[in-house]
Amino acid sequence: MNTTAPPRRGGLRDFYEDPAVPVASGAPRSLRQARMLAAALGTAGTAPRTVLDIGCGDGSAAATAAPLLTGHRIVGVDWSQDALQRARSRLSYAIRGELGDTGLPFRDASVDAVLFSEVVEHLVDPDAALDEIRRILRPGGHLMLSTPNLAAWYNRGLLLAGVQPVFSEVSLRAIHGRPGREVVGHLRLYTARALREFVAAAGFEVVRLAGAPFHGVPRPLRVLDRLACARPSLASILLLHARKT
Repeated sequence: MNTTAPPRRGGLRDFYEDPAVPVASGAPRSLRQARMLAAALGTAGTAPRTVLDIGCGDGSAAATAAPLLTGHRIVGVDWSQDALQRARSRLSYAIRGELGDTGLPFRDASVDAVLFSEVVEHLVDPDAALDEIRRILRPGGHLMLSTPNLAAWYNRGLLLAGVQPVFSEVSLRAIHGRPGREVVGHLRLYTARALREFVAAAGFEVVRLAGAPFHGVPRPLRVLDRLACARPSLASILLLHARKT
């Protein structure tokens, strides 16, 4: 399949400024991730925690999590002014920040938890991103990271057939050699094993790895996709909970 997208003006920043570019893998992933975080943080009580949604996009993932995190403060962070404008319709706090040379506008060890949803696969330098997240997290702080699974059950079959895996990209302009119609700008993909090792090497203790379904799976196959979540190494989406050591 070769589905051509509209021409882009420039590089990755222009690509991600386009509101038509998909920013999440669906509500089921957001809800499962939010439940994991709510269980880790517990009730707010008299000590509400600060939760950053880094790369919040339009704020939909944080808005899904909010009802499960009552009493905690959720702050959306994104470098895109267009994304922040949309996020502010869903979130009380949404500020500009990026995981680049300037770093995030937060002090060392000042944040209790970070949601990092569908972001790491888009980064040129994911190592520096995790270093910056570790810097702002308090000791024992939580990282909730989600990313597509290179070794999802259907990708294993596609590779055997010589077909480019779902989620992988060879161009920002068009789909080449894989199923799907949307160019999403993925630069890196992880298996469950690779994700565990990558996060642990950055100074985190991996607490749990779970799976989530992908909304783009064709309807007749969605039952299989949900069943695959029982084995995260086969699931469409990887949900990782880690703590700063």
